[in-house]
Amino acid sequence: MNKPGTLIRMGFLALLWGSSFLWIKIALTGLSPVQIAMVRTVLGAAVLVALAYGRGQRLPRDPAAWGHLAVAAVFGNVIPFVLFAVGEQTVDSGVAGVLNATTPLWALLIGLALGTERQRNPARLAGLVLGFAGTLLIFAPWEQAGLVSWGAAACLAAAASYAVSYTYIGRKLSGRGLSPFQLSSAQLVTATGLTALVVPVGGLQPVHLGWPPLLAVAILGVFGTGVAFILNYRLIEDEGPTNATTVGYLLPVVSVLLGAAFLDEALTARVALGMVVVLVGVALTRRQPATALVPTTPEREPATTLK
Repeated sequence: MNKPGTLIRMGFLALLWGSSFLWIKIALTGLSPVQIAMVRTVLGAAVLVALAYGRGQRLPRDPAAWGHLAVAAVFGNVIPFVLFAVGEQTVDSGVAGVLNATTPLWALLIGLALGTERQRNPARLAGLVLGFAGTLLIFAPWEQAGLVSWGAAACLAAAASYAVSYTYIGRKLSGRGLSPFQLSSAQLVTATGLTALVVPVGGLQPVHLGWPPLLAVAILGVFGTGVAFILNYRLIEDEGPTNATTVGYLLPVVSVLLGAAFLDEALTARVALGMVVVLVGVALTRRQPATALVPTTPEREPATTLK
């Protein structure tokens, strides 16, 4: 983890993903949530497919794999891409980034509900409770100035949708002999087609063309979706999935700082405290139980005869 190249990729990936909420907020000044999701998936898919073919890798040919990819695309791209944009119509980009950090909590909760989560140690369960307590602190439904709204609920639902996607991919798409490039590019291609089906419902509003929204959605699609996928898989290959998830702890910090710096979003003490509580909870849910060490008796060296 201390390799300079790895640290640079981690920092760049955190910046790309953490800034996505800033670009969504800016893109909303000219595009609807569905339009943002549509452009984002098209550009991200174009980047990944081009790079996959450049590496000599083709899209999957197994029909069953495409069926599973469709489910993964619905929960991992279509729903969260649209819902985060819907949510940011009324929620600050920094808060959206903090709520996105609850994804591991939802993943653990889903695993417990399905019986696929075997490690039910007290620390992880405490982290689950603590993480959702932090979310409740951010919402503050007991205060008039709390963040309880349809927008905040949409962001939270988007984070839960990501968790459903991760769980489904782990159960249905892992171990099929497909490379990360093939899976990610095929998933975004599928997401593009599925998002197009939603365009007649919420994507036909007039577009207010201007450089800020167009530039924002272009960066979001090419870098925040396409390039970020590549960096993430490269990080997993180099450091393993456990170390790669460390980036997730940086995303809400990046989103909050960028929102405050470029959008003049206020960061209240309550939201800041809630963010810390959520991240501590997430850290606890990722804690692995200590492996008991069985003491062994050192083998004695054979006696030697002095001559």
